[in-house]
Order: sequence, then C-alpha cells, then structure tokens
Amino acid sequence: MKELSFEELFEFNCFSEDPAERAKAAELLEYRYGCEIHCADIAHSVRFAHHARGSTIIAAKICENVTIYQNVTIGSNMRYNKKQKQWEQIGSPILAKNVIVADGAKILGPITIGENSVVAAGAIITKDIPADSIAFGVNQSKPKDPEYDLIFRSNMPSGEEIKAVDAKRVAEFDKLHK
Repeated sequence: MKELSFEELFEFNCFSEDPAERAKAAELLEYRYGCEIHCADIAHSVRFAHHARGSTIIAAKICENVTIYQNVTIGSNMRYNKKQKQWEQIGSPILAKNVIVADGAKILGPITIGENSVVAAGAIITKDIPADSIAFGVNQSKPKDPEYDLIFRSNMPSGEEIKAVDAKRVAEFDKLHK
C-alpha cells in the first residue's frame, strides 16, 4: 500500500469494505499529505486539489463533483451548554453537488452548502449557504454571477501556459521597478 497514489489511498480510505485497509490508507494519507478524510457519505467523483494537503475533512455528506483545495477544514462546531448539561450543534456539514471549497476555507457545524456554490479562500462558514452562491469572509454570501465559473473548470490553462503569463508579468514588473 506504500506505493499507492493519493487517489488510490483516497479510494481505500473512503470506500474499502475492509476496516484494516481503511485504517492503513488513512494513516498513509495523514503521513504523506497531512490530511484526514472521514465522511459518512462521500461521492466517488469528489476531487482534491494538491492532494488535500493540510486538510481535515469530517463531513456528513459530500456530493458529486465537489472540489476541495488545500488547507481546508470541514468538521463539527459543537458546544456544551453547561446550564442544560447537553451538547448543542451536533453534526457535520453537508456539501451539495458541484461545490468548490477554496484554499484555507473553514466549514463548521451541522450546515449545508448549497449546489453549485463556491466557498472562497479563507472563508469561515458556520451557517447554511444557499445554492448558486459565493460564500466569503465570516458567514457572508451573495449570489454567484451565472456568466462566470470560479476557481475550477476541467479545461483550465496548463501549468506551462500559466508560467508563460507569469514570466511576462514579472518581466514587465522588473522593467517598471528598475
């Protein structure tokens, strides 16, 4: 199992029927990529950019075609009510179809992120987000512009194309700042 790719380890961690196999895959994901992935229900089509490096993903459900970037935390937001002597806000997030979670976002508690929504880089979300929204800041959201896709699309520019654009930008910057 040591030679398996991130994708293969993800598959064993989330879908294997063998508890020992799941545990070993989870251990290797944490050791190699610094990520933890535990979901009650996760679709096979979920994608992790940058091998989910630095992410902790504990969710009730992650639906089809969700993309999660690095350093993301998805998990519970429970609190103990001392007066009533009971836990509150029990449960983990649900991410609906086609959600994109950008770098460093935090999604916490028994909440739902609606279909086709984007959770922006660094956002902290502890409240439900409606479908077709952009979630940003602390519990802020606004409707997504239907004319644009944000962050991820299967026909993205290649690494070489991005490097060429960056090289041109750096050359222009250097020329202006000599």
